[in-house]
Amino acid sequence: MSAKQHRIRVQQLHAGYLENKILSDITIDIPDGSITALIGANGCGKSTLLKTIARFLDPTEGTVVLDGKEITDYSRRGLAQLLAVLPQSPVAPEGLSVRELVRFGRHPHRRLLSRTDDDDERIIDAALNEAGMRELADRDVEQLSGGQRQRAWIAMALAQDTGILLLDEPTTYLDITHQHEVLRLLRRLNRNQGRTIIMVLHDLNQAARFADHIIALADGGVVAVGSPEEVITVETIREVFDLECAIIDNPLDGTPLCLTIDD
Repeated sequence: MSAKQHRIRVQQLHAGYLENKILSDITIDIPDGSITALIGANGCGKSTLLKTIARFLDPTEGTVVLDGKEITDYSRRGLAQLLAVLPQSPVAPEGLSVRELVRFGRHPHRRLLSRTDDDDERIIDAALNEAGMRELADRDVEQLSGGQRQRAWIAMALAQDTGILLLDEPTTYLDITHQHEVLRLLRRLNRNQGRTIIMVLHDLNQAARFADHIIALADGGVVAVGSPEEVITVETIREVFDLECAIIDNPLDGTPLCLTIDD
């Protein structure tokens, strides 16, 4: 693939927290315009990898390259104009309306303390509409259901008007209905607008169904990279999760479906 098809490249990356090394010698390319899911057992380094790509955490060795430039060479504001990040379980200030929350997404594009202009408000309205939150724009965030709240945060990320979205476990604490609501929204954003989406997911079958590209990690390293059919295999699941399973075709769409095997 050409360089234009990989805006994000991770090269010989090592990262961790103080003396606790989490990631070791990670080299991967993120396909542009695709949905990439990071999967693996708890503590394997999924969230650490996402945070390092987002520059929430600096690597101890190696580099993350965005558009041919190391992310450490970007200003924080400049980076926020290129990629938007939704951390795990974000919390909004008390009394904040959905529109006010989404308006925060315009901060990287505004001078300090400057007010949003008509163009900003147009982008905010579009983000609310894309996330299905237009009719709830004046409601307090704390009054929303779990799925609505997550869509409000996604709308804020959309208001940053970036081509890349990074999400850390966007379905955590949601029931199955709201999980699929959020994942379908992300797929629409990818399919209709070409946004590159990178997200951490725990559910293998959701990853197989909603992602185009999967990266499986174990013990801080990459075990498998590729399409759902290439990654969701009996051998990979055994290596990554120490779990015996059977893989069948999902009768709805033909994607791999992982079924655990009882002892």
